[in-house]
Parts: sequence; C-alpha cells; structure tokens
Amino acid sequence: MIVLITGGARSGKSAYAEARTLGLPGVPHYIATAEAGDEEMAARIAEHRARRGPPWQDREAPLDLAGALAATDGAGPRLVDCLTLWLSNLMFAERDVEAETQRLCAALAAQASPVLLVTNEVGMGIVPENALARAFRDSAGRLNQRIARLADEVQLVVSGYPLRVK
Repeated sequence: MIVLITGGARSGKSAYAEARTLGLPGVPHYIATAEAGDEEMAARIAEHRARRGPPWQDREAPLDLAGALAATDGAGPRLVDCLTLWLSNLMFAERDVEAETQRLCAALAAQASPVLLVTNEVGMGIVPENALARAFRDSAGRLNQRIARLADEVQLVVSGYPLRVK
C-alpha cells in the first residue's frame, strides 16, 4: 500500500499521515528527510518528534530515500516526511533528480510494507520570480505526479481535513 498525502504548508498533512500510520499494524517507522540546517528547522524537527512520541522508530534519509525504504521494508509501516524537502536536498547537493526519482519509484514498487509519503503542493500559487524557485516548483510538480500515479491512494489535506483525490 502506497499513500501520497499532499497539501499546503501547515495544512495538517503530517499529523494526518502520522495518525494513518499509527492505525496500521506493526511498529511505525518515521523516515525523515529534513536536516537541521538552522535553529528554526531544528525547532520544527523537535516539534515533530515530540508530537510523534515513543512508538516511532526514526530514520534520517535526507538523500538516500530509496535505500531507507529498502532497509525498513518488512519492519512495519513507514511514513516518509517529506518528499519536497528530499527534493530540495537533492537539488542543493547537485544530485541527478531524475535518476533519484527513478530509484525512488522502483523502490516504492518493490515495497511489501505500507508506505505513506507526505509532500507539499507547491503549484497552486504565483509563478516564482527566480529560476531556482521555478525549477524547484516544476520538479516538485513532476515528482508528485509520478508518485501519485504509483500510489494506491492520494489525499489532499486542506485546513486539517483530508480529501480523497485517488
């Protein structure tokens, strides 16, 4: 089972994804793509950890998301939070986004245990003013579409409420 959960910033996607993951059998695994590059991001990471509590097994995967999924398959449901941070990590590390996306898609197709993936919907606003932001928005849109095609279910979370898209 693959579930893609998308929505805007602070829409409630992560809390919804966490609750869904906890409702599945087995020990929940949280695969984090965020890195604490500054104090504000460190505070966000701490907030997420505090909200999740003790049953979660945490794993950091800022770049090798396919490897983290392979390593945890069969150990319980996994929550990946989030794809857009993973994408920005790849872009800043000057990794081949297309090759990494293909690796991720292949890894997802091979999973036996459930995977829930959180991602941001970034294409509903104005066109960004600089080339890097436009490249990110376009890459995120393409990534989200590819994962949505693979997913068994897609949820759009708006103001804390999920809407089933697929």
